Amino acid sequence: MTYSILGRDAATGDLGVAVQSKFPGVGSLVPYGEADIGVVATQGFANPRHGFVGLRLLRCGATPSQAIDVLLNDDPARATRQFALLAPAGDPAAYTGDALHEWDGWAGSRTGRDCVALGNGLAGGVVPEEMIRTFEQTGGSLAERLMAGLAAGQRAGGDVRGQQSAALLVVRRDGGYGALDDRHVVISVYDHPEPIAELARCYALHRLAYFPSDPADLIPIDAVLARELKTLMASRGYYDGTVDDVWDPAAQRRFQLFLGSENYDNRIHDDAVIDREVLADLRVRYGQH
Repeated sequence: MTYSILGRDAATGDLGVAVQSKFPGVGSLVPYGEADIGVVATQGFANPRHGFVGLRLLRCGATPSQAIDVLLNDDPARATRQFALLAPAGDPAAYTGDALHEWDGWAGSRTGRDCVALGNGLAGGVVPEEMIRTFEQTGGSLAERLMAGLAAGQRAGGDVRGQQSAALLVVRRDGGYGALDDRHVVISVYDHPEPIAELARCYALHRLAYFPSDPADLIPIDAVLARELKTLMASRGYYDGTVDDVWDPAAQRRFQLFLGSENYDNRIHDDAVIDREVLADLRVRYGQH
């Protein structure tokens, strides 16, 4: 009925969870995380306390396996639970209650390098196996690797009931909006015929709106770009000056306001430069160039 993958990136310190289910709003039930502490996925007949208390146990120094022992000891419905924990270092741990093996489909978990995948009501053990294999072999950010693992699980058969919702959570110290919190990626697709594809679409939007520019991707606004950007702003009602190849302070200020209106908040700069990804996105959206 639900499958998820927990992963970490030793280079960045990122920790994350990606999940898909034939149940609405799975993002409000399954993923929990705290930067530099760990992540938890709780599913089956999910017990949300396993998320909050599991993180508290990790914060107090428990290993994932020790945390599972404590959580199970305090849960009379443990046979209906399925959950996993992953810390910044050491082995992950997962638990699948006996009752889940009585449901339609396969239930269980698989552990890989810096990751663990688990699910119930699945087409078979190949689902988490493919999630682990793909996560380990995929490059890019942790978010991208988690989504790749989720998509691989779906290709392997996924949830026997089908698809409905998906979610992605990645935590990073000071990795959130404006570097003011730790929620690096928080995306939830509540109800959609293709939730994993929709999750990927929303992540692309999230990157542009929430992530800061890579300094290597900043392009000076030369005469050619100045005319192109003035033309674009004029067509959108954000510039009523002369459309020429001169980039002056007035054009710069209008450009900053325009980028804010288009949700590129964290890629606005005081200098006469433009983010390469923002420029490409503007050209796609508004048919420039």
